[in-house]
Amino acid sequence: MVELETLTVAQRIDWLKENAKSLTVASSTKELVELAVNGDRSKIQQVAYELPDGRNYVEAEVVRVKNGIAANYPDVYLRRRDPNSMVIADDFPTDKVRFSDRFGYRFDSLKQETFDWMKEQDLAMFYFRAGQPGIGYDGVAIIPANAGFFGLGLALLQGILDANNLPEGFEPKVAIYVAPPFRHTHFEGKQVVVHERQENQYEMFSYNLYPGPSAKKGVYGMLIHLGNIEKWITAHCATVRVITPYDNVVTFMHEGASGGGKSEILQQPHRQADGRLLLGENVVAKKRFKLELPRTCDLEPVTDDMALCYTNGKPVNNGRIHLMDAEDGWFVRVDHLKHYGTDVTLERLSAQPEKPLLFLNIDAVAGSTAMLWDHKMDGPEKPCPNPRVIIPRDLFPGVYKGAVDVDIRSMGIRTPPCTTENPTYGIVGLMHLLPPALAWLWRLVAPRGHANPSITDTIGLTSEGVGSFWPFATGKRVTQANLLLDQFLQTKKVRNILLPNQHIGAYKTGFMPQWIAREFLARKGSARFNEDQISESRCSLLGYNLNSMRIEGKYLPKELLNVALQEEVSLEAYDIGANILNDFFKSELEQFLVDDLNPLGRQIIECCMMDGKVKDYESLI
Repeated sequence: MVELETLTVAQRIDWLKENAKSLTVASSTKELVELAVNGDRSKIQQVAYELPDGRNYVEAEVVRVKNGIAANYPDVYLRRRDPNSMVIADDFPTDKVRFSDRFGYRFDSLKQETFDWMKEQDLAMFYFRAGQPGIGYDGVAIIPANAGFFGLGLALLQGILDANNLPEGFEPKVAIYVAPPFRHTHFEGKQVVVHERQENQYEMFSYNLYPGPSAKKGVYGMLIHLGNIEKWITAHCATVRVITPYDNVVTFMHEGASGGGKSEILQQPHRQADGRLLLGENVVAKKRFKLELPRTCDLEPVTDDMALCYTNGKPVNNGRIHLMDAEDGWFVRVDHLKHYGTDVTLERLSAQPEKPLLFLNIDAVAGSTAMLWDHKMDGPEKPCPNPRVIIPRDLFPGVYKGAVDVDIRSMGIRTPPCTTENPTYGIVGLMHLLPPALAWLWRLVAPRGHANPSITDTIGLTSEGVGSFWPFATGKRVTQANLLLDQFLQTKKVRNILLPNQHIGAYKTGFMPQWIAREFLARKGSARFNEDQISESRCSLLGYNLNSMRIEGKYLPKELLNVALQEEVSLEAYDIGANILNDFFKSELEQFLVDDLNPLGRQIIECCMMDGKVKDYESLI
């Protein structure tokens, strides 16, 4: 038996080529498309595996559609990312759960079992690059041949290289191995992804076929690990260059936990049948606020979810965040598309793409056209909340190629309705200005918020943690906290804001707040706010309220800017919501008060613990 621990990734590839039942090397997404349906476009392909007890378990059902591949999971649990899927198999520093602590034995034996299983299978593999040339890792993915759809998803997200014409000096340092039946034989049906960091390489073992925790966020974990070593951040954000009707360009970086509006910041506002924008509908009085906005800004998407804020270990000189896309494709959630015509650009792009796409949790039959609003049903009259499509970034109209410098950095939070009868933390106004110290705290906590559609755990106010990328990180919280604080200190020219989505107090808004704030701030440009234009929020964690907001000569209702002004939300209810936020922040921030924390970071957290005012945060940075 080969001593697996002594093998490099490259040697592991050679070993599998020599010992596996068969191994197909793919060099293009076209090859992976054919692999996904086993060359048969006429029927459903069941991605099934025989278990030791004789059961044949169907993990996914795959069909070839005119616009790509549609894959669906019979197990509803697999249709969203399990936030507890990551475990760590190495001995490097970590705050995450180690494999041995969760399962009671070291990973070495299961690693051997995994490769013993893989060598009995028909396998497929391809090469990719995690990150960008010169920034990231050379990688390889090895999957069961019948899981070609999973390989297609990874190839669309990270790119695929021609195995016969690899870049000069290419040497795989990271590997993704996929072994789906082990989730039944070893993990009680749960999504588990095992990360094993090594001195000069990084191996990841995915024991499920939902791309979220492995093909997507697993690679993210690899990049975060590399950034820890080289002192830069892979931010969890969408970035867009906004070109105003007056040809001014303002670049927005929008961060947030899953469901926090990252994909939506790249979209145009959704209009009513009469062309107006529905700002919000009062859930109590049923009153509606609408806005006529004849022309919105033009958008040039830059990143959808992962951005390399690469500094090469050097200080940022221009006071702004410099970033580039970490991905080749985007994992777009389309739960907001209920019918034809909601987002014409995205619908047209996906219906007649130049390249095959991967549709997940979309109901489609072989030979049809997969439509983004045909969501798979989780149950009777219960559509899946996490339908997805993976689209190569170069297919998006107007996509910006290259790095950008950020002007405005926003944080998104999903907020529930807040009323006198039902007080909640839904007290966030349409837009709040945050001092940098307070913006840093919001990233340490990164609340998931209300009715999260992307993950399995959605009850109550929970934290996605440092920078909102903590679920994907393998190391220590304090490391990420310090890197983020350094970034804020080096980028003081960036304006920081907080944006809600879903509700503002008693008003149901969807993602309209961030679309309106984007339109407003793009037009305002770099102009400063005067003291009479802003006021400290009643809840200090919300920074400053805007006293007024005018777009194209039209003032927005003040009760959307300051929830405390809403008739349906008493000051008592508002203060209950503020206490919910304050208590949540304090409970989450306590874990950062460790010896390795930057002393300034300790001051900022202690300011929160002592119920500091907005001016107190401003004095710290």
